[in-house]
Amino acid sequence: MIYEEKTLESQILYKGSILNLRRDKVLVVGDKESYREIIEHSGAVTIAPITDDGKMVLVKQYRKAAEKAVLETPAGKIESGENDAKLTAIRELKEETGYSAESVEYVSSFYPAIGYSEEIIHLFVARGLTPGETHFDDNEAIEVIEYDLKELKQMVLKGEIEDSKTIIAILIVAARMGI
Repeated sequence: MIYEEKTLESQILYKGSILNLRRDKVLVVGDKESYREIIEHSGAVTIAPITDDGKMVLVKQYRKAAEKAVLETPAGKIESGENDAKLTAIRELKEETGYSAESVEYVSSFYPAIGYSEEIIHLFVARGLTPGETHFDDNEAIEVIEYDLKELKQMVLKGEIEDSKTIIAILIVAARMGI
């Protein structure tokens, strides 16, 4: 039987520009009290841009949390006032890769760290790409790279791609394309 935890009280421990950290006191199985630390996040999008010749456009950038450069699908936070994740996807695709797309299709949504975060990432596939100029944030240094989807799938299976949203995007798109 699944037991739904009841929140008894909630306290914000940290308020930041990207996320908040909340500590909830909850009632768990056996009427015991416990605590949950939860990251509050407005959500994000990630885009699997597919070129006309079947390649996926990825970005490579340094990630402080991993202390290294990481290969990723273009992605970004849903900003305050953005009520349509698809519009966020279109904006992020242009900013990070320079590409505009004829079609941007919603695929799925998922929790990247469900044990401690409310963040939901919405995955989109972009097709009919037209190159253009990137619009990186002032603090971003991004390399845009195209990869063959078969090669990317093999990289995932070998553990060479470590970012969860990118792994999900590659495997879903590869399955949809029969790869």
